[in-house]
Amino acid sequence: MSSSIAPSSASTTGGASALITSTGIGSGLDISAIVSSLTTAYGAAQTTQLTNQQNTLDSQVSAYGTFTSALDTLKLALPALEDPKQLAGFAATVADKNIASATTSADAVAGQYSLQVNSLATPATLTSHALVGGSTTVVGTGTLTIAVGGASTSINIDTTDNTLAGIASAINSANNNPGVTASIITTTAGARLVIAGTATGAANAITVSSSGGDGGLASLALTQTQAAQDASFSINNFAASSASNVVSNAITGVTIDLLQPSAANTPTTLTVRPDASAAQSSISGFVTALNGVLSSIQTLTGYNPTTQVAGPLNGNATLESFQNQLQNILDTITSGGTGGAHSLADLGITANTSGSYAANTTTLGNALAASLTSVGNLLGGTNGIATRLANLIDGYTKPGGLLDTINQGLQSSLSNVSTQQAALNAQLATYSATLTAQYNAMDAAVAALKSTQMYLNAEFNPSANAGSGTSQSNTSLGSGNLST
Repeated sequence: MSSSIAPSSASTTGGASALITSTGIGSGLDISAIVSSLTTAYGAAQTTQLTNQQNTLDSQVSAYGTFTSALDTLKLALPALEDPKQLAGFAATVADKNIASATTSADAVAGQYSLQVNSLATPATLTSHALVGGSTTVVGTGTLTIAVGGASTSINIDTTDNTLAGIASAINSANNNPGVTASIITTTAGARLVIAGTATGAANAITVSSSGGDGGLASLALTQTQAAQDASFSINNFAASSASNVVSNAITGVTIDLLQPSAANTPTTLTVRPDASAAQSSISGFVTALNGVLSSIQTLTGYNPTTQVAGPLNGNATLESFQNQLQNILDTITSGGTGGAHSLADLGITANTSGSYAANTTTLGNALAASLTSVGNLLGGTNGIATRLANLIDGYTKPGGLLDTINQGLQSSLSNVSTQQAALNAQLATYSATLTAQYNAMDAAVAALKSTQMYLNAEFNPSANAGSGTSQSNTSLGSGNLST
C-alpha cells in the first residue's frame, strides 16, 4: 500500500530537472529580479562611495586643466612685455613711399634722416643674338661654363638639348647652378636666350664661355645687356652703397627697402619715432589674459550662495597660494624718482570691485607717450612685472612643476578607484552567483513538494479523477471497503 501512495522516482527527478533549467517555476518567484535587487543593495554603499570619489577626482582634473589653460594664455601674453626694447618700439616712415619703405627692429632709436636714392642694385643680364627659326632651332653641342662671382659650373649640351629651348632647360635644371636663370624672348628678329642673375650687386657679374662639341654654342654670342651693380644712395648727404636693395646696415635698427631712384637732388625724409600703438595692444592683451586667470580662480575656488554650490577646488591651497603670489607681483611699485611709470596704476591698470583689472586707455596712452622707456622697465627686464609673472607661471606649468605633480597624483587616485571598482564588481558577481544557486535550490525543493502535494491530492480526492480506473480504486480505498 505504501508503494502506491508515494510519488514515483521518475516523476520527481523529471520535475526537478525542469525546474533547474527554468528558475522560479517551482516557487513562482522572479528569482533574477530578487537576486539583482539583493546584489545591488549589498554593494550600494561601496558603489556610491567609489562613484563619488571618481566624480570628485574627475571634477578636480578638469578644474586644474581649466586653470592650466588660463595660465598658458597669460604666459603667451608676457614675452611682448618682458623685453623693454621690444615694448618700447619704434616705427619708421618714408615721406615719399614710391622711393623707399622702412621697418624697425628693437635696436632702433628716434631720428629723422634725408634719403636720396641714386640708382638701384641690379643683377647681371646676358642676351644672345637673335636666332631665326625660334626656340627649336638647333644651336650646337659642347660645354657651357657659367660663372657668377666666385662660383661656376659646367653644363654639358648634347644632341638631346642642343636647341635654344633645350639649352635654357639644361641651365635651369643644372645641379650646381651658380645663381642664374635662363629664358627665351621672341622678337621680330628671332628668338634670343637670356641669362639673368638671381642676385644683385657688382660682385655678382656673370661670364659665359663655351668649349668642345661641334662648336655651335659659340654662335650664341652672349653679350651683357645689364650690368650687375650695387645700389647707390645717400643718407644725410653721405654716400652709401649696397649689393641689395634691402639695406639693413645703414641706420641702426632700421631696414630700408629701396624701390626706385629719386629725382635728381630731391631727397625724401625717413623718420623714426616711438610707436606706442604696439605697446598699447600688448598691454591690453596682457590685461585680458590676466583677467582670464583671475576669473578661473574665482570660479574654481568660490561658493555660490544662491545655488549653494561650491567650486570643484573650493578652499584649494594651491590656487590660493598662486593668487597671493600673483597679487604681490601686481602690487609692485618701482623706485626711480618722480615722473614715469612706477606701478600698474600709473598705466591706468587698476582692480575693480569684482576683482578683475581694467585698463584706462587714456591714462595708458599718456604714460606711453610720456615715457615709453619707463613703462618698458616697469613691465620688463630682470625684475619687471611681466618677467616675474612668467617665472611664477613656469614654476606651476612646466613639466615636473607643481600642477604636473598634482595631476599625476589625481591620475594615480583615479587608477586606484578603477582597481577598487573592478574588485567590487568581481565580489558582487560572486555574491550574485551564490544567491542564484541558493534560490534555485529552494525553487527545486518547492517544486518537489508541490509535485508530492499534487499526487496526494489525486490519491485522497476521489472527485478529482472521476471515470478513471485509478479513480475507482481511490474511491474504494477512500470508503474503506476492500474486496477480498
